[in-house]
Amino acid sequence: MARIRSVKPETWVSETLVEVSIPAMVTFLGMTNHADDHGRHRDNAAIVYGLVWPMREEITRADVEDHLRQLAAAGAVCRYTGCDGRKYFHYPTWRNHQKIDKPSLSRLPACPHCEPERCGVCKGPCIQRATLADAPTPAPEADPMAPRVFDEPSANTPSRLDPLSEPVAKLSPQGGAGGGTATAPALDEKRVAVPAAGRSAGQGAFAEASPKVRRSVREPSTPGSRILDPGSSFPTGRQAPEPEAVSAGQLVGEYVAACERRPPNGVLGHLGKTVKALLAEGIDAEHVRAGLRRFAEIQGHPSRLPSLVNDAMNVPGTGLARPGLRSNLPVHQAWTNPVDAATAYAEEL
Repeated sequence: MARIRSVKPETWVSETLVEVSIPAMVTFLGMTNHADDHGRHRDNAAIVYGLVWPMREEITRADVEDHLRQLAAAGAVCRYTGCDGRKYFHYPTWRNHQKIDKPSLSRLPACPHCEPERCGVCKGPCIQRATLADAPTPAPEADPMAPRVFDEPSANTPSRLDPLSEPVAKLSPQGGAGGGTATAPALDEKRVAVPAAGRSAGQGAFAEASPKVRRSVREPSTPGSRILDPGSSFPTGRQAPEPEAVSAGQLVGEYVAACERRPPNGVLGHLGKTVKALLAEGIDAEHVRAGLRRFAEIQGHPSRLPSLVNDAMNVPGTGLARPGLRSNLPVHQAWTNPVDAATAYAEEL
């Protein structure tokens, strides 16, 4: 299936394509539409001719084969034989000139010069080519000029060394053996091989003891886990979780649940900022909740919430003195008409 490919401006000043003829250059550009997403295609002049030159009678299949030879000689394409025995070609500079967002997997074999690329026949690294490479090669024929080996027996019969029956004592720097009593055997003494069970000739037991004492486990090994748990030094009891702080979102959510219909986002946003500011001042969440209940009853602008919270914190009617202290100002009293007007207004009258 033909695909849309891009032709870069530097194609027309390419030093590689200038070495081929113009029809060969058209074949090069035309096959970019028919190569797969990895720049591979069948190397068959008849197929290429039917894809690029179906409407041109002046171009023949022999001309297309000449185009492929020119492109391969210039290095514009690489012709190779796949692991299935068929011939293919690919564009060596495909990834430099074609940008494909989601390339599909190639169904054609990979070029042996570009390994380790995925082989479409082997569905991964090429296995058939590796099998052929590991096959044993036939042995080369003997060179007639190579030196020959004579089969005549040698006059000097090879002698055979007799194995040692016991180890030779190591000579000390003073000339004696390591033990001080044994002496090195003379050169003319003949040794007799004495086979020993479980060892070969020339091997013997060490006379010296090993400096490392072999350790042994006194207590018998028991099955199961060998990790001793001495217990944890930290308390294992669970501590009571600390009470979670009430957030502004929870309080606003309770206010929305108390409303018959959901208030507009502008009102909720302004109300949430006001509640967050009140909590940041350290005001108890219960006072803010009481102010929100009052706000749900009377409604109005969200800026009224701080005054409603203040009413919940400081119950009106207790004067200006703090609770528990003596009032320094009298409590406000409503004005009433005096019973005796002459006495009340004596000074003014």
